[in-house]
Amino acid sequence: MDARTQWDAGRSEEWADVTPDAARRLLTAAVQAFAERGYHATTTRDIAGRAGMSPAALYIHYRTKEELLYRISGIGHRLALGIVSRARDGGGDPAGRLSAAVQDFVRWHAEHHTTARVVQYELGALGEEHHAEIVALRRETDAAVRSIVEDGVAAGEFDVPDVRGTTRAVLSLCIDVARWFREDGKHTPGEVGELYADLALRMVGYAHK
Repeated sequence: MDARTQWDAGRSEEWADVTPDAARRLLTAAVQAFAERGYHATTTRDIAGRAGMSPAALYIHYRTKEELLYRISGIGHRLALGIVSRARDGGGDPAGRLSAAVQDFVRWHAEHHTTARVVQYELGALGEEHHAEIVALRRETDAAVRSIVEDGVAAGEFDVPDVRGTTRAVLSLCIDVARWFREDGKHTPGEVGELYADLALRMVGYAHK
């Protein structure tokens, strides 16, 4: 199986844990609608229609449109946190762990670029309580990557005058992939991940050996 075939297989399982099937279809439809039209311009009728269901059927699974966005955001941000946490807790030196974190984080944003655009750029549409929960997950993600950078500085591998600012810049670079990545582009998600991992190591002043 080549890299692009593996990518397509992974994308088909994006919402595999969401059950029942009707709830998963609605979630998928909401992602597409929010990505194309924006959260505020999308109606529950739009979402239900894309899922091949009636608007009334939507409310069986999700009480509001905002609940759909919250569910999408929660899944996406927990996946993101899991990616960087595994890299942080993995073996190897800080450079290897930062490279793994960035490569996997970028690959996810490319493979799931439609979902990632909704997850990363529609945050402001969440209600106050849901917004606070998702922001907390984002802070955990930031902290996980920052701890890798701090380890690199402590070990003398990285030369970073502003750890917080550099961490924020690395994550922003990764997240932006969701905005521009195209499935018919020249590079696969894995290739983009490798490129960005190298860029991240340069940003922290790592001297390649």
